[in-house]
Amino acid sequence: MRLTLVCLVKPVLHGYFRSSCSWRVRIAFSLKGIEYDQAAVNLIKDGGQQLTEQYKTLNPMQQVPAVEIDGITLSQSLAVIQYIDETRPGPCLLPADPKARAQVRMISDLIASGIQPLQNLYVLQKIGAEKVPWAQHFITRGFQALEPILKQTSGKYCVGDEISMADICLVPQVYNAERFKVDVSRYPTIKRLNETLLEIDAFQLSHPCRQPDTPADLRA
Repeated sequence: MRLTLVCLVKPVLHGYFRSSCSWRVRIAFSLKGIEYDQAAVNLIKDGGQQLTEQYKTLNPMQQVPAVEIDGITLSQSLAVIQYIDETRPGPCLLPADPKARAQVRMISDLIASGIQPLQNLYVLQKIGAEKVPWAQHFITRGFQALEPILKQTSGKYCVGDEISMADICLVPQVYNAERFKVDVSRYPTIKRLNETLLEIDAFQLSHPCRQPDTPADLRA
């Protein structure tokens, strides 16, 4: 049996409503049907609650998310997603076929390493007044690479016709693109996939506008 008694304790997600990395984990939990608790880490309040010594013990990088699960604490959203995929039943988030699996990882890494870190809060705070054109530049650069890849790999979803970790990464990144006024219509495959995925309950329920720490003026 893969699950032990420690797995009966609900995971705790330390995250922020608008963090794309936190959203990825929420989507994965929802797709897998995993109940979990949330502990809000406000990235703005008091200079950033992720910078406290208390939170640093959970995630030495002082970023979100941090996930307490099965007696360990994990950070880095893709590591969390792959861990729950390997230890929990439910739909597989990485395909069994090695080629498709590699494509899912390629797309996930392109987003999680090649786009998102360049427009996250910490970087934008360092950039200052030029943060919007900076974010637009790197999102556009990333989408220009991602669009032709998805034209080749996609079916109904990013890789074929099954939801995968690639889809989990795509939707939060499109949300960020729209926040920074990037014209997503220039990328028809990305736009189509995002619209399809946003019709799915797991993506809706995990949306930043529906979280316990979502400010009242941003709730939907």
